[in-house]
Amino acid sequence: MPLLDIRNLTVSFDTSIGLFKAVEGIDLSVDAREVLAIVGESGSGKSVEMLAVMGLLPPSATVTADKLEFDGKDLLHMPPHEKRHIIGRDIAMIFQEPVASLNPCFTIGFQIEEVLRFHLGMDRKQRRARAIELLHQVGISDAEQRLHAFPHQMSGGQCQRVMIAMAIACKPKLLIADEPTTALDVTIQKQILDLLVGLQAQHGMALIMITHNIGVVAETADRVIVQYRGHKMEESDVLTLFEAPTSPYTRALLSALPDNATGDRLPTIGDFSAEPAI
Repeated sequence: MPLLDIRNLTVSFDTSIGLFKAVEGIDLSVDAREVLAIVGESGSGKSVEMLAVMGLLPPSATVTADKLEFDGKDLLHMPPHEKRHIIGRDIAMIFQEPVASLNPCFTIGFQIEEVLRFHLGMDRKQRRARAIELLHQVGISDAEQRLHAFPHQMSGGQCQRVMIAMAIACKPKLLIADEPTTALDVTIQKQILDLLVGLQAQHGMALIMITHNIGVVAETADRVIVQYRGHKMEESDVLTLFEAPTSPYTRALLSALPDNATGDRLPTIGDFSAEPAI
């Protein structure tokens, strides 16, 4: 049985000009210890469907699904008080803007320890020791001193490492990484990706990597879902995706990579909105 099992997920938003479907008819599953990459350009619905899983969409959103289960539990109809004990503990998410996601009014230590207090009930001494251990795990030096730092006193890469520390604090079964390297320079991007893959292997977590960078997929994922305009265009293992993509959209996406370009101009990606989901 998959760890996360989603069938026919649709997410709609009530707007001033009518109903907008950001995600339509998505089927998705991830097994324990598996790394799944969800690839697509901005607006393809990647983040929205994971925010639906987390229950973090605004009141204007309507979420429907034939099945939305995590570890055999029905997330769609679960009472909010029960879901609060799963989200952040068994399912954790790393957001794409680390500086914006951390509260500027509280220290790094307070924010990490709050996760441990709420979900694990640790006392103050236990929380501090675990917070220091987590900062060491994610590669932040002078961990004891950094506990007293505020987000604005740390670089973007350090803030992303803090977000990862908070996400793995309770040893989740599923970690969702939403564009975890978007705002970082190339060197730091590689470090963060290596860290995530290493932590996934070390803790035996399932990992969902949301990205628009198809190059990230080749280095990290076991299986890939390609999305466009809220629809699934293709799903396959990584090797098949790169060697024999079946969707015209996937082929166009791969041909737009600079390494694959054959002329002076990069190929453009056309309108595939009418293509049926695979």
